[in-house]
Amino acid sequence: METRIEKAYSEGKPDPEVIRRAGRIIREGELVAFPTETVYGLGGDALNPGSSKKIYEAKGRPSDNPLIVHIADPDALEPIVKYIPEKAKVLIKAFWPGPLTLIFEKTDRVPLETTGGLQTVAVRMPENKAAAELIRASGGYIAAPSANRSGRPSCTKASHVYEDLKGRIPLILDGGDSVIGLESTIVDLTGEAPVLLRPGFISLSLLREKIGEVKRDPAVNGSEKDERPRAPGMKYRHYAPKGELFLVKGKRENVIERINSLLREAEDKGLKTAVIASEENKDRYRGDIVVSAGSGKNEGEIANRLFSILRQMDSEGADVIYSEEFNTPLLGEAIMNRLIRAAGHKEVNADDEDSHRK
Repeated sequence: METRIEKAYSEGKPDPEVIRRAGRIIREGELVAFPTETVYGLGGDALNPGSSKKIYEAKGRPSDNPLIVHIADPDALEPIVKYIPEKAKVLIKAFWPGPLTLIFEKTDRVPLETTGGLQTVAVRMPENKAAAELIRASGGYIAAPSANRSGRPSCTKASHVYEDLKGRIPLILDGGDSVIGLESTIVDLTGEAPVLLRPGFISLSLLREKIGEVKRDPAVNGSEKDERPRAPGMKYRHYAPKGELFLVKGKRENVIERINSLLREAEDKGLKTAVIASEENKDRYRGDIVVSAGSGKNEGEIANRLFSILRQMDSEGADVIYSEEFNTPLLGEAIMNRLIRAAGHKEVNADDEDSHRK
């Protein structure tokens, strides 16, 4: 299959002809990768079981890993969910369109192929204008996980999508670099209390400001479950570079000392080494590749650059990668959630010389 890349925008606005063609492709049961403010999505008709199956096949994604249904208008929510709780209405008013996914009990209009076999459906209304116009042109409901091969870092550029999905899908809409760079926050509203399933740009503190108590699912902190995942990103390894990634935690000076020690050990084994560091610390490392994720004072920059940096590690051939932790005030939980999963839960406690666990 030939994979084309077309510009989603013309003179700063969604190109109507390009959007029309892309919408037709989705209505015919095929797939289109498209930009959103979070990361690029791999879109198919959410109400067509065959389209959802093609998404799983293109990504190499486990079929019990639910997809997110994207809508462009608030009125599109009611036909696909059984009930809209009052707290959901508050969050919708505050954060839609935007980087927030909400989980509801589904109606029969949404096939189980889209929800990973669950009786619930995850729904988001993206802010990106090209994404909104594509959703309308394709019939109003697009199922779209991130547009990367399963397990790989999510895509924040059209070139990333092409690298992963060339020959697997017919069209990629190029909308430039993603503004946020991390997938949406996911909140489950089907229980007695709302539950955070995946952290994102909309932080737990912002959610609690709007609706009060919001619980945090244990999987957010990296614990694994044998049961069917309730939302994307909860069970399987995600975001992983090809090299072996370790997350190094602890006090600043201990982290720097420990990473440099690990770099020497890896170099003695003939491995190509890399470090993901803060701007403030980058000059203190001696790895073959040292990349600044940004200043600790600008957590938005760190979030935006994370997936591109993980892909850069592949392009530069890093065998082993050591990353500092980035516990910033608002986005730190989301950033660390991605790094922990990218590392496959491999952590080094720099404050404990004997700690090096997998």
